[in-house]
Amino acid sequence: MRSTFAALRQRNFRIWMAADFVSVTGRWMQTLAINWFVLQLTGSTTQMGFNLLLQALPVLLLSSWAGALADRFPGRRLLVCTQLAHASLAACLAVVAWHHAGGMSVLYVISILSGLVSTFEGPALGRFTSSTVDADTLGNALALGSLNNSAGRILGMSLGGVAVAVLGPAPLFAGNAAAFLVVIVALFLIRTHKPVDLAEPQKRGVRDGFRYLLTQPVVLITLALAAVLGSLGRNYQVTMAAMSEGPLRAGAAGYGMLSTVFAVGSVAGGFLAARQRRLGYPTLIVAGLVGSALELSAGFSGGLWSFAAAILPIAAAAVLIDTTVSTRVQLDTRADMRGRVLAALAMTSSLSSALGAQLLGWLSDVTGPRSTLALGGVVTLAACVIAAFALSRRLDLSLPTAAQARELLVGVRESAASRRIAVSGRIADSRRLMARRLVAPGRLLSGQLAVVPGQRVDRSTGPRAASRSVAHSTARQAEHTAAAEPVPVTDPAPVLAEEAAAPLVQ
Repeated sequence: MRSTFAALRQRNFRIWMAADFVSVTGRWMQTLAINWFVLQLTGSTTQMGFNLLLQALPVLLLSSWAGALADRFPGRRLLVCTQLAHASLAACLAVVAWHHAGGMSVLYVISILSGLVSTFEGPALGRFTSSTVDADTLGNALALGSLNNSAGRILGMSLGGVAVAVLGPAPLFAGNAAAFLVVIVALFLIRTHKPVDLAEPQKRGVRDGFRYLLTQPVVLITLALAAVLGSLGRNYQVTMAAMSEGPLRAGAAGYGMLSTVFAVGSVAGGFLAARQRRLGYPTLIVAGLVGSALELSAGFSGGLWSFAAAILPIAAAAVLIDTTVSTRVQLDTRADMRGRVLAALAMTSSLSSALGAQLLGWLSDVTGPRSTLALGGVVTLAACVIAAFALSRRLDLSLPTAAQARELLVGVRESAASRRIAVSGRIADSRRLMARRLVAPGRLLSGQLAVVPGQRVDRSTGPRAASRSVAHSTARQAEHTAAAEPVPVTDPAPVLAEEAAAPLVQ
């Protein structure tokens, strides 16, 4: 149980989670209130859907620039600005709802502005959250964050449903504005002592981010798998509604019950993710396979309860997939590129969700919801198998990835001048650690050391003794060059690759 809540032992993360819970609860109350307000004004669910589309549009169009901005400026400063903007927009909604002024045109403008602020908030939020915990507990922190979001969603929807019926939408908008102020207070209470890795001036552009992503095949495979799972295996708001209205004949009451079951499964998935010691690629593949198989079986459910029994673990697997993808994307990329990578993840999620909802809705109308679930399960199963094969060719899933190797081998790059090659009668410097060879990016094939720290290398006997003087002079020349021209490197992978290509002194 202690490992489940490991990140909460850190003060900064406790403060952040408390504020985030208040914020998530307020946001879901506002989401329910604005949907209700639109229905009151227009009586049209189409208008409600269009309003939601306007909020998502900026994410699709501007995520790349938002990620570049997050890599350029400290996260706290950006988040204070975005929270103030959100609070102002929520206050405007309260005024509009209270006086019934402006009509739908004002709501559309506020929705677009809200989506714009959320676009720039997302990457900065991801970077700042990772700075509130140690790297070892980042996966646990993200899992607890997912659990926090699920709990806040349940509480927000429950309280919002009661409050909007009794008080109307305006007080809910005002309450959400106050919730954003709570987050601002928490931002000033949090003290982070580790330096923030910002992008270098010449590498702050959007194209630099895309260029970097193209050199990270493991991350690209992860994003591609997330896109397939998000489009065909995750839009259960569509398929649950179609199954309730169609084959299950459960109506609105059945749909509400299935939504509750899905929310409970999301909470269970958050706990499951938090209990994992390491959220790695095997976890992602297994969760994807299990969720896809359950989706396939859900298409053949005979009744409401059997379908709900499949939905519960599907929701848990969905949260586990989301948490693992977010963890790997952040840990396996450079810190100064993290904002742009998170923006790419947000853009992938939004695009796959939007396109997937349309595709699943069309398939449900044409082939029926059962066939749609079965087809989605087959396609996502195939995607998981292909992703597992592709990942296995590029990394050894049981060995450290590039980001973990960077932490383990930080001593390699303290100074180029401190590196010494062991020769006859000398002790190898403890910082002389080198993998024999590197394969594709993100993988260390072998952890064998070229020189064992502290081991005396004796070459006074044997057939190679004649070449000892040559090796000795070569080593001294290498030391002199390294001391005269230290090489500043920001990532150890290029250094390791360069050293691995060089011949070892025997």
